[in-house]
Amino acid sequence: MWETALTAPGLGGVAATSEHVLVSDRELNDTVDVWRCLKAADGKEAWAHRTPAVGNLDYGNSPRATALIHDGCAYLQGAFGDLACIELATGKAKWSLNVRDEFDATDERKWGVCDSPLIADGKLIVAPGGKDAALVALDPKTGKPVWKAPGKPAGYGSFVAAKLGGMFQIVGHDNETLGGWDARTGARLWALKPERRGDFNVPTPTVVGDELLVSTENNGTRLFAFKADGVIDPKPVAVNKKLAPDTHTPVVAGDRVFGVWNRLYCLNLKDGLKELYDEAGTAFSGYCSAVATDARVLVVSKAGELILLDATAKEFTELGRLAVLGKEEKGVYAHPAFVGTRVYLRGSGSVACVELGE
Repeated sequence: MWETALTAPGLGGVAATSEHVLVSDRELNDTVDVWRCLKAADGKEAWAHRTPAVGNLDYGNSPRATALIHDGCAYLQGAFGDLACIELATGKAKWSLNVRDEFDATDERKWGVCDSPLIADGKLIVAPGGKDAALVALDPKTGKPVWKAPGKPAGYGSFVAAKLGGMFQIVGHDNETLGGWDARTGARLWALKPERRGDFNVPTPTVVGDELLVSTENNGTRLFAFKADGVIDPKPVAVNKKLAPDTHTPVVAGDRVFGVWNRLYCLNLKDGLKELYDEAGTAFSGYCSAVATDARVLVVSKAGELILLDATAKEFTELGRLAVLGKEEKGVYAHPAFVGTRVYLRGSGSVACVELGE
């Protein structure tokens, strides 16, 4: 439908509504974060929010986080910790702070601040990784702290919120453990050290009913159950060692798990994460983004291809493939956004709107 040029490569996902498309960028010789709000109708810029952000990170300096759209506002977090609340309709800044400075995070973070902001129990959740403020809940309207949870330095993934074991909790990784925090108070409910240490803790945990699906590069893919008090059972219900992505987050389609690590894997969620089939191919070699319904999986490859799969078939069944960003694409790492039948896809040099139709 349209394609809009960007000034720098980026890792952070796209966020969109029926009217607005939010995407991160960099300017001024890679020293300034720029969040661009594009008009969904034609891709033209409605407003931009700029913040000086100087540094040198592995995999570039662009924001890693996806913008959060909530209650008429956009919450934008850069790789160096700059967090801002912006009025979506106008681009006017309501408040801003730097989470690393504000909450005394002193660790060296070679990939920067990576967690996408999260709304849980009416609070804005971010992970500064400070000793006294590893996880923080802010008032979304003011940016003032509601609670601070002490703990370890941050990992490189995002958090989710869900009712597990009867307890509404925030779940995600710090740099060493998987954990759950009471969304109301910030109290740490449980901590789980993996069998093998050294995970980068990038993939996002996935809630599956009252269970949790977790994938990391050193410990594979595991399914965990919860006790009645909201505490995780440390012994996984199921384990698959082959699906061990370092950055990609697997998706659940019905009673199957689809994920990529050197190839595409389809696992049986109801039978111990046993492998139903696998498929080799350049699109599935290392990293991809994926979304799923019970019937379909849509894979976005690093080359900018959309690959539609039948999630219910007994073997690998490709239903369609569309090259969106061209042969010159240098690498798609940003997660796409979906609104109705449109997909918004961010590549290394542009963001494109594609109409999937019927």
